[in-house]
Amino acid sequence: MELRITDLVNKWILKVENDLKAAAQMLNAEEPVTDAICFHCQQAAEKYFKAYLVSHGSAPEKTHKIERLIEDCSKIDRTFVSLVNTIELSEYAVESRYPDDFYIPGLDEAQNAFKLAGEVKLFILNRLKKQS
Repeated sequence: MELRITDLVNKWILKVENDLKAAAQMLNAEEPVTDAICFHCQQAAEKYFKAYLVSHGSAPEKTHKIERLIEDCSKIDRTFVSLVNTIELSEYAVESRYPDDFYIPGLDEAQNAFKLAGEVKLFILNRLKKQS
């Protein structure tokens, strides 16, 4: 049985919300794990962009680069270029989670990543509401 596009988008959003929930819980921890927070924020933004693409019947590219996803979404809706400030989330993608690219962001950086992921969330949820 083939999944309807709406069902698939909802599954993407459920995964996103789990990433954001994990980031929020870690931000409120006594000793926040900032690299994990930033990773989950990057993942949330990435998955929101991909959910938007799926909602338009497009198979999202297998990439963690936010700039590529913004470009792809901009082909559908030019206003996505306004999210260019969220490109910095790309540096927290999977590749930076290994010791050869060792980096531990500060708490301010983790809080900013969470804010940026929230901006992506609000922007895309607004676009998805307008579609329905």
